[in-house]
Amino acid sequence: MNLARIIEALLFSAQKPLSTKMIAEGLRQAGAEDEFSPNQFANVRQAEVAAAIEQLKVEYIQHEHGFQLVEKADGWQLASDPKYAQWVRGLFPAPKPARLSSPALETLAIIAYRQPITRADVEAVRGVTIDGVLQTLMERGLVKISGRAEIPGRPLLYETTEFFLDHFGLRNLDELPNVEELRTRHLPVSPRPPATVAGDAVAGPASPTTSAPE
Repeated sequence: MNLARIIEALLFSAQKPLSTKMIAEGLRQAGAEDEFSPNQFANVRQAEVAAAIEQLKVEYIQHEHGFQLVEKADGWQLASDPKYAQWVRGLFPAPKPARLSSPALETLAIIAYRQPITRADVEAVRGVTIDGVLQTLMERGLVKISGRAEIPGRPLLYETTEFFLDHFGLRNLDELPNVEELRTRHLPVSPRPPATVAGDAVAGPASPTTSAPE
């Protein structure tokens, strides 16, 4: 049996991207219950799987198939070649999802490059409130809550999702354009509330204050 052909069949049948680890584990476990059909790939290594995938990639390019092998954030997947999108789109006549507005794209870019980041810090960069925009990004599955900041008031932190990577065709955040430059560039941040010790303000007015919920 040809390893590349088996992997091709797995990728064709899968409903989601498959990592080299998942493929290798699947190959090693195949036919484990059938003692009369020995599994010749019972000891296959991830490096062998990766080499077979590379062979498939080259083969698809050389023979100009209507599909290609695409590496996504969580693995490999067979997908139609973008140059045939005009014809493939006819199979899916459902309405296109609404495009993101310019404010939504600006907010998403700030979160993507500076994550995890608080809502207040995003607002400090944009100069406007982002409540509605942030909610839209979360409803679209592009942004999620990742925890709370270790600063007074402990505001929520936001970061992009795996769907964000998939939607924009990225394997990881390092593939964002000019990522190193924009991650290190100084951006304005929101004023930090004064720290408190045992209920007493270290700085600021003596009257007690409360933090608005995120």
